[in-house]
This record gives sequence, structure tokens and C-alpha cells, in this order.
Amino acid sequence: MQASVSSLPTPHRPHSIIRSNSNPSFRSCGLRKEAFGFQSLSQFLNRESRWIRIFPTNPRSRRQFVFSASASASAADNGSQLPTSFDYDLVIIGAGVGGHGAALHAVEKGLKTAIVEGDVMGGTCVNRGCVPSKALLAVSGRMRELQNEHHLKALGLQVAAAGYDRQAVADHANNLASKIRGNLTNSLKALGVDILTGFGTIVGPQKVKYGKVGLSDNVITAKDIIIATGSVPFVPKGIEVDGKTVITSDHALKLEIVPDWIAIVGSGYIGLEFSDVYTALGSEVTFIEAMDQLMPGFDPEIGKLAQRVLINPRKIDYHTGVFATKITPAKDGKPVIIELIDAKTKEPKDTLEVDAALIATGRAPFTKGLGLDNINVETQRGFVPVDERMRVIDAGGNPVPHLYCIGDANGKLMLAHAASAQGISVVEQLTGKDNVLNHLSIPAACFTHPEISMVGLTEPQAREKAEKEGFEISIAKTSFKANTKALAENEGEGLAKLIYRPDNGEILGVHIFGMHAADLIHEASNAIALGTRVQDIKFAVHAHPTLSEVLDELYKSAKVNSDITKPVSEPVSV
Repeated sequence: MQASVSSLPTPHRPHSIIRSNSNPSFRSCGLRKEAFGFQSLSQFLNRESRWIRIFPTNPRSRRQFVFSASASASAADNGSQLPTSFDYDLVIIGAGVGGHGAALHAVEKGLKTAIVEGDVMGGTCVNRGCVPSKALLAVSGRMRELQNEHHLKALGLQVAAAGYDRQAVADHANNLASKIRGNLTNSLKALGVDILTGFGTIVGPQKVKYGKVGLSDNVITAKDIIIATGSVPFVPKGIEVDGKTVITSDHALKLEIVPDWIAIVGSGYIGLEFSDVYTALGSEVTFIEAMDQLMPGFDPEIGKLAQRVLINPRKIDYHTGVFATKITPAKDGKPVIIELIDAKTKEPKDTLEVDAALIATGRAPFTKGLGLDNINVETQRGFVPVDERMRVIDAGGNPVPHLYCIGDANGKLMLAHAASAQGISVVEQLTGKDNVLNHLSIPAACFTHPEISMVGLTEPQAREKAEKEGFEISIAKTSFKANTKALAENEGEGLAKLIYRPDNGEILGVHIFGMHAADLIHEASNAIALGTRVQDIKFAVHAHPTLSEVLDELYKSAKVNSDITKPVSEPVSV
């Protein structure tokens, strides 16, 4: 279905329009404009009705399109000249996972799409993040299995001492990234997405400039623009990164060295995963954490269990409640020097001398040079401000028409799959279906051995919410030690935790630590997304014997007072 009314502005965009490159004749479901009683577009726009809804007659395409006639008339009254044709329906700046997901969905919805990329296809996730890190973690997982003599003996296995080839391990990570990058590029080309090489800059409403340094720029127009430029490693002041002995995750993924002793600044997802890799390959690790406890972003109970399994038995020590105010790379035969101060008093605390330091203090949005000042948009700590529909907000607090921002650049939830989900949500809006993403339903995972996964609220967050809104919460737990499959694998160390409302069965959060936790969490995330209650999902059937029965037992152990079985509510934007 197409309608070439691209001149109609949609400042609030409750719905949108699919465009065509044909002349401005109104068409819907194969019917000409005359079928709707209009001889011309101008007659259509001059109707007194404020909103006109057109419903496709094809029941398989039951989308609702809303056209604002008064908005166009208002623009004409003000003398503003709106563009009537565009080079593209959608231009996406950034070809990471978010931009790729948005582009694929846009093509599926019939939009002429281009994607602008100034670096390499796949962005951070594919080239310097999720993908190569999983290759390294696959190696660390195998090494741990081969090094765990007690575990192997329990299974009746005898294996000679395990070793590894550092360069071959590094090549495995690089080859995986190259393969996935090629797959992404080929998928876009096969679907007809134009890949435009160069750094993208917004030069005005619905207008993007792109090009390479030293070459002339190209300017294109688009009905809608999505910013998906991602993020870069955040390096605090006072830390000198040389890329060899003081490194970020970008450097660490190349695995150019395996130091005897490495300090990791930050104990979040990135720091934990690299501690898993380095210790499996023989390094000693020292964590430097500003908060009073390790893994501050995790549910406290899960964090304590994870520390007991992932940190305490391994060659890892830690300093908490301290800042690394200065880190000097190794040179002239001297080691890396790290100066620590107390996080609260700011008094000097200690000085460490190590072989290398990994800065894992999070990521910062990559939004410089986007030309946001050309459209009166001011970033907040580098992040592009957006509303619940990912519409970019200008300095006056108003949505910028036809401009969206997804992924790490907006800071709502810095995860690759969140960026992709946001991109798909935006495309849904552009093609006539309002869509608001519930970020509390988006899962997260840390791929250590064992894994950690979570969705929704932590217990402290849930208790705070309950106190503010006046309801009670309950906690249900189940252990991997009671699961047949986990015991068969001799991997009984683990816990699943459910946080819910006993009055109506609403699932507030689920946290898992244990074997394949990253795979198990999706049943819970889908339940939250769909508004499924505990009293309903406990009737779901799980194959036996599987790890999924950990969640089966978790739901069945929950005690709900209500017999209500309808969804808790419509998805809520967060």
C-alpha cells in the first residue's frame, strides 16, 4: 500500500505514511483518489475534517493511517516550503546492530532505505564488542573445562594438561567478527539497501551530508532520519591509554598480549567477562571498583553468589570504594603504575604496579560531529535526548519532526539488542503503527562461566517501586542443584530468582546465575513484554530433562493471591 503524500508534516507522528516516488496522486489499496471522492490532492487537503483515517480493504494489511490536513494547511499559511520528494524514505546514520535491524525492517515495510557508515559495517558489537568477546569467552570456557580436573574426574574423563596458542585464539575472534560483518553487509545489499560510505552529518531538516576526509561531500534528503551512531569506550580523566599496556576493550579484544598480572578498572559486564578470559588463560587479575561492592549493577543477591563462584576461587583480588585517578603506561622497563584514592574522602589510598591495565569503566555516546546544532538539539552528557518513541527532542523540549535516535547514542539502554528493538519500533511508527518499546522487558546477560542474566527490576528497585506505589512484592527462588540436566553436567552451582506482585501476579524481575543463564532468561523477558502473569505462565510445559525446568519450578513456587488471568497491562514505556 502506498500514498504519495510526503508533503504532509507529522510533527507529533501518532501514525505515519508509506511513501512512493510517483507523482502526488493519492492511492490506497490499489484505489485511485477518485474512489474516495477527491479529484486532487489539494481538494483532499482542503477538507474541513481535522483527521482522516484510511483503512485498507485488504484484511491482511489492516493498518490505520492518519493524515493531518490541518497541519499541512498551517504550514502553507506560515509560508514555509515543505519538500515534496526525497531521495530516500529512510536514511540511517550508523551501521551497527541497531542501524542494521532498522534497515532490514524498513525494507520489509516497503521503505526505500539507505544506511551511512563512516567506519566498518557492524559497529561496536560486531567489530569491537559482543561478537569477538564471545569468541574469546568460548575459548575461556573450554579452557576452564579442561583445567578443572575435579570436574573431569567426576565425569570419568582424563585429559592431559591443556594449553593454547595466543595468536590462534586472537585469530578466532577476528575471523568471527569478519564473518559476521560480511553477513551483515551481504544481507543489506541483497535487500536493496544503499550503503553510503562516509561520516554522516545532519545539515538541516530531512537532509544528510556524508563523505570521506579529503573528498567532496554528498548531500541526500530523506523523509525520516534515524541516528544510530553507537558509543566508544569511556576513559576517565587521568588515565593515559597507550593501546599496549593500558588498554580499553577495543584493544583487549585483539589479545595481543596475555599479561601475568592485569588490573581491570570497573567490575561491570565488560570487566567481569574479561576477568573470565584472562584468568582462564593464566593471568592474575586485580579489580578496581569505585562502589563499595563488586558488580554494583547486578541484583545484590545474585552478585554475592557470582562473587563466590566467579571471583573468590580464582586468581583475582580487588579494591572497592576507590578511584584510579592516574594510570601511567609501562615504559623504560617500569611497570604500569596506578594511583588510587578513596572514593568518598578523596584521600590517597594505594599505589599498584602491574603489567597491564584494562579500562572497563563503561561507554560514552559517539555523537560529536552529527550536526545536531543545525537543528537546535543539545546533547546531555553526549547523549541525544529522545522521548518514549525515540523521537529526538530539541533544546525547547519539542520533538524534532522526522528525526529519531536509537541505541547507545540515546543512552536509554546501552545494549545491542535494545538498539535493534528501538530501530524496529521506530520503523513501525513510520509505517503507520504506533509502537512504544517497554525497556523493562529487554534482557541482559554477562557471558562468564557460569553466566548471569536478568530482566526487569532488581530486588532493591522493586522494593522502592512498591513503597512508592503502595503494593507488596514477593520473592521466589530455585536452585540449579535441583535440576536434573544441571546435575548431569555436574554444573549444579546456580540460582534463579523471581520478583513479583503477590496481589496480581505481575512479574517485576527475573535474575539467573548458572549454566546457560543467558539462554534461559528469554522466557521471562517475553512474559514481561506480553504482560503474562505468574499464575498463567506456571501452566507452561517444559521438556524434561532440560535447564528450562529451573524456570518452571521458579514459577510454580510463586504464591499469588489473585485468580485473575488476563494480561497485567499494556506494555509501559520506560
